[in-house]
Amino acid sequence: MRKSLYIFASIVALLLTACASVGRPEGGPRDELPPEFVRSNPAQGERGVTRRTFTVVFDENVALEDAFTKVVVSPVQLEAPQISSNGRRVTVELRDTLIPDATYTVDFGDAIKDLNEGNVLDGFALEFSTGEHIDTLRISGRVMQASNLEPAQGIIVAAFSNTADSAIRTLPPDRIARTNQYGQFTIRNLADKDYRVYALNDLNRDYHWDRSEDVAFLDTLIHPQIEAVWVTDTLYDTHGADSTSIREGRRYLPNDVLLTWFNEDYKAQYLKDYGRPDRRRVLVQLAAPVDSLPEIRAVSGNRDGENFDSWALPVYNQTRDSLMLWLTDTAMVANDSLRLSVRYQKPDSLDRLVWQTDTLRFFFREQKAKKSKKEQEADTLGPKLDLLELQLTSGSNQDVYLPMRLELSQPAASIDSAGVRLEMQVDTVWEPVKDARLTPAPDNPVLAREIWVDWEPGGKYRLTVDSAAIHSIYGEHNPPLNSNITVTALEDYGSLTFILAGADSTAVVELLNTSDVPQRRERAIDGRATFKYLQPGNYYARMFFDTDGNGLWSTGVLDSIQPEEVAYYPKKIELKRNWDIEQNWDIYELPVDRQKPYAILKNRPKLRRGEKAPETEEQVDEDPMLGGNNSLNNRRNNNRRNNSLGGNRAGGGRQMMNVGETFRR
Repeated sequence: MRKSLYIFASIVALLLTACASVGRPEGGPRDELPPEFVRSNPAQGERGVTRRTFTVVFDENVALEDAFTKVVVSPVQLEAPQISSNGRRVTVELRDTLIPDATYTVDFGDAIKDLNEGNVLDGFALEFSTGEHIDTLRISGRVMQASNLEPAQGIIVAAFSNTADSAIRTLPPDRIARTNQYGQFTIRNLADKDYRVYALNDLNRDYHWDRSEDVAFLDTLIHPQIEAVWVTDTLYDTHGADSTSIREGRRYLPNDVLLTWFNEDYKAQYLKDYGRPDRRRVLVQLAAPVDSLPEIRAVSGNRDGENFDSWALPVYNQTRDSLMLWLTDTAMVANDSLRLSVRYQKPDSLDRLVWQTDTLRFFFREQKAKKSKKEQEADTLGPKLDLLELQLTSGSNQDVYLPMRLELSQPAASIDSAGVRLEMQVDTVWEPVKDARLTPAPDNPVLAREIWVDWEPGGKYRLTVDSAAIHSIYGEHNPPLNSNITVTALEDYGSLTFILAGADSTAVVELLNTSDVPQRRERAIDGRATFKYLQPGNYYARMFFDTDGNGLWSTGVLDSIQPEEVAYYPKKIELKRNWDIEQNWDIYELPVDRQKPYAILKNRPKLRRGEKAPETEEQVDEDPMLGGNNSLNNRRNNNRRNNSLGGNRAGGGRQMMNVGETFRR
C-alpha cells in the first residue's frame, strides 16, 4: 500500500514539473520585406527647397551598402555628397551649391537594406525642386554587355538635353542613374524635351567619356512621355473575401530602352618594351596593335643602315603589337651590344598617329651559372651540341578534322622530307601515308609546321622524324622523334545543327563551353549552322551578325557604329557520342535579357536570404527576378537593319522585358 502511494506521488510530481517548465516561444515568420519609406525632410516632391542637408525616415532600422558608389544625385555633383545612416534615419548632405529652379533627384538604387535581415529596398529615390516646378518624366531600361549579354551592374546611365555628339566628352549630363544588379535603370525627373542617352562605366568619376572606358549609346533621340493606363487592384475585407477595383494610372515611357555597352579597346600607342631575351633574339613590343609594324635598322657595324630583313628573320605575334627578330648575321649574334633604330607610330597631342624614331641599345650578358661536378665531368668529354627541339603539340589523340602540329624551338633552314615519315597501320603492317602534306602553320609559319592528312577515323598512325632531318638557321639539328597517334573514331563524335529563324546570311554561330568560352565557330548557310566532329559533353551557343564580314565579333565606335548584335541559345545542349542533333533556334523568341542561360551567367544577381541558385532553365523561367522583370507590354524595336554610318543599330529587332513602373493616381 505504502509502495503504491509512493509510485502515485512520484508520477504526480513529474507531471507538475513538466507543466511548470518554461518553453521557448515560437518566433514569427522571417521578415522578407524591405524597409518602407515613412517621411522625409524635405518631403517627396517639395518645391522651393533651399537646404542642402536632409533626412529620410523608414519604418525599421536600416543600413547603407556602398553608398559612395550606388547613390547618385541629379544634377550631377562635382563634390561627392556625404551620406550616412543611423537607426531608421538616412542623412544626405549635398556639398555643391544648389542650382536655382532645378529638379533634384537622390537615387539610392539598391544601397538601402534593413539592418537585421538585409532585405534590399531597390529603386527608392527622393525628389524635390529648388523652384516652383518639378519635372516628372522618366526613362527606364536595361544595360547589357554587347559581346555576351551580361547584365551591366553599377554602370552610369546619363541623359543629355544637349544632343551634340561631343556632349558626353565635354559636358556634364542633365540627369543620371545607376544600374542595379539586374542591369536595370530608371532616369527620373526629366523635362518634356528630347534627350540623348548613354551608358558609361565612369572609372574616374568625372562624368565624361574617355576612350578607354566602356560605353553604350542610342543612335536615336528619346522624348519621354506619360501614358494613361487602367490598373486593376485586388482588395480583401476583414473576412478574407476579395474584390477588384479598377483605377486610372500612369505609365512612364519609354520603359524598354536597351543599351549594349562595348569598349573600343583603345590603347595609347607607345614603345612598351624592348630587349634581348637571349643572344639570338631581339624583341620590340608596342602598347597597342598597329597596321604598320615598326621599321628597324642597324646603327653602326657591318650592317649599318640596313633594314632588319637583311640580317634577321621576323616573327610577328597574332595581335600585331610585337615583333621578335631572330638574328641571322653571325657577327651581330656574337656582339654583346647592338644599336638599332626603331621607327614606329605614336599619337601626338591631338591623338593623331605620327612616325617617331628612337635609337635603342640592346644588351646581352652571359649568365655563367656554377656547374655541378657531373656537369664539369661532362665538359671533359668534348663540346655539348645544342639541339633543335621538336614538340608534337597535337598529342597522341588526333581529331579527324584537324592537322597534326609540330613546333620548333628555332627557325628551320632546311627540312629533309625523306627524314619525316608518317605511316598508317594496316592489319599488322606499317604503310607510308602518301598524301601527307607538311606546310608552315598559318599562325606561326616560322616556328610551327602542320601535317595535313585525310585521316582514317579510328586509324593508328606513326610519326617518325629522323635525327638531323631538320636543321635550324644556326646549323643545329633535331634529335629523333617517334610518336604513335590514334585518330578518333566517327562514333566517338556527335554533331549539332542549328536551324536559325530570324537570322540572315551574316549570322555566325559560336559553340561555347560551360565557362562561356567559344570552342568552335561556323557561319550560317541557308539558315543552318552545322558543327561536325564534336566531343561529347555539355555545350551552349551564341550567335552574332557579322556585319563587317571579318568572321569575328566586332565592337562599336561611339556615336557612329553599334557593336554587332548578339543572341544566346537559352538552354544547355547535352551531346552524347554518336548523336546527331538538330535544334530549332528563333533568336527573337525570348527577350534579349532572358536569353543567356543562368548556368553561364557571370554577373548573377545576389540571392535572397535562404534562396538557392536554380539548377535548370525552367527554374529561371519561373522566377522573374532571375530572368527579368514582369513585362508590361513587350514590344520590338524593329530597327536592327536601320543602318547609321555603316553600323547596325542598338538592340535591333529584339524584345526586352520592360522595367518601367506604372503609378496610380
